[in-house]
Amino acid sequence: MPWPWRAVDQDGDLIDILVQPRRSRRVAEKVFRKLLKGEGREPRTIVTDKLRSHSAAHRIAMPSVVHDTKQYANNRAEVSHQPTRQRERQMRAFKSAGGTQRFLAVHGLVGNLFRVGRHLLRAVHHRLFRQRAFEVWNTVTFG
Repeated sequence: MPWPWRAVDQDGDLIDILVQPRRSRRVAEKVFRKLLKGEGREPRTIVTDKLRSHSAAHRIAMPSVVHDTKQYANNRAEVSHQPTRQRERQMRAFKSAGGTQRFLAVHGLVGNLFRVGRHLLRAVHHRLFRQRAFEVWNTVTFG
């Protein structure tokens, strides 16, 4: 079973995902370095679960960044797993690590497009954002 490593920003949007066969310090370092390269700057805080490989990789890759492992701090990342898990159940599990990586990379970006903070918006604005999301989707998919 491949392990998906996710990076989620403070708004709950998926930044990046990397599927790896293991959850080790070396893999965690690879994920952190890939994220740093993609973002161009260090984050103020990194929030992970209490897996020891995360702490070890953090000390090596980003020692100046604050590392938060409190009990409920990583809920945003855990909640971002839910649509993926639902889709995985529908597909009766992913068949390969490569296929999983391709699917999750697209699935996360499309999810970011259509997921808006409904609780923060009035109904009129929510409908407007959803309409724009569908316009972008139609432009991208149907040209």
